[in-house]
Amino acid sequence: MKTTIKKTKSTDFSYSFSTAKSHEEVYHLLLDVKKWWSGFYEETITGHSTKVNDEFSFLAGGGLHFSKHRLIELVPHSKIVWMVTESRLTFLDQPNEWLNTKIRFDIARQGETTVVTFTHEGLVPTFECYGNCSMAWTAYMDNLKQVLNGN
Repeated sequence: MKTTIKKTKSTDFSYSFSTAKSHEEVYHLLLDVKKWWSGFYEETITGHSTKVNDEFSFLAGGGLHFSKHRLIELVPHSKIVWMVTESRLTFLDQPNEWLNTKIRFDIARQGETTVVTFTHEGLVPTFECYGNCSMAWTAYMDNLKQVLNGN
């Protein structure tokens, strides 16, 4: 399965991969954030993410990272968007760097595979967090691929 990581000077961090799972299966797994956004930094996720305006909180690294997310857009089996409504990344000079950024998944069936494209809208190379956060997102997307592919 193909993986693409997009890192250009003026764009948001983006990561794409394909899976043999259906777009319906991918969509439902993504909404259950506890199943894929975990496994590296003692993450705690509280709240829900199943319908528009649901909110969940993400805490990791013993409090180094806290963010709260509101589900703002759902297109069944093809798109999920969360807005970051609170951000405390205590390892940064500007701990609220993620505030009002968006975490987006686009899901598309292409032949026998499903292409998943993750984009953190607003996470750009000029952010202090870009290096560390893009590495962490890459690890979480690799984890998501493993969960989807049963590895």
